[in-house]
Amino acid sequence: MHLIRVEPFGDGWALSLDGVAEPQIFRSGRAAEKAARAMGERLARAGDTSEISIFLRDGSRAAHFVCAPQRPDGRDAGGLRPT
Repeated sequence: MHLIRVEPFGDGWALSLDGVAEPQIFRSGRAAEKAARAMGERLARAGDTSEISIFLRDGSRAAHFVCAPQRPDGRDAGGLRPT
């Protein structure tokens, strides 16, 4: 399972993926969250599960999603699911 985080970074926002040394930096939280969701969906299409956690400037978690791959029987479309 991959862990994807969006959190404050100076005046901007950092998008980090476990196992990757350097985060991606965005000017807006909206752009960082959009990129995190797209990353989670790409990982799901590749067959990997990921968790996305979005944090506010005060450190509280604003959102948490699980991106899961499609099941072999095709009944589950995968993608983003709020937890």
